[in-house]
Amino acid sequence: QLQLVESGGGLVQPGGSLRLSCAASKFTLDYYAIGWFRQAPGKEREGVSCISSNGGTHTNYKDSVKGRFTISRDNAKNKVYLQMNSLKPEDTAIYYCAASRTPRVCMLFHQDGMDFWGKGTLVTVSS
Repeated sequence: QLQLVESGGGLVQPGGSLRLSCAASKFTLDYYAIGWFRQAPGKEREGVSCISSNGGTHTNYKDSVKGRFTISRDNAKNKVYLQMNSLKPEDTAIYYCAASRTPRVCMLFHQDGMDFWGKGTLVTVSS
C-alpha cells in the first residue's frame, strides 16, 4: 500500500521556523504533484501549498503563507519539504501532505481529488 509520512512538526515560538518533510514508501514522489494541507482546531482542512510533478517547476501557495512558506523537492531522497518561516499563531494546525496524479487538482487544492494522504504532523505556534 502506498504511504506518505509527514515529520518535522513541533512547538515553535511566533516568528520561528520549522521544516516539514513528506516521505513516501513504495512509490516515487516525483511522479505526483504533492500538496500540503492543514487543519486548525475547529476549522475545515485547507490547502497550503502544492508543487507539480516531474521536477516540480510549478508551485502554488495559499495567500496567507506567500513569502513565508516554501515548498520544494529532493528527488534523491524522495521527499518533499515545506519550509515555514515567520510562523504565526494562526499557522497552528495539523499539516498533511497528499499526492495527486493530476497536477491541476493539487494546484487548485481540490482535496477530494488527491489520491494519497499522510496522517499528519502537528505544528503549534505559541509563546
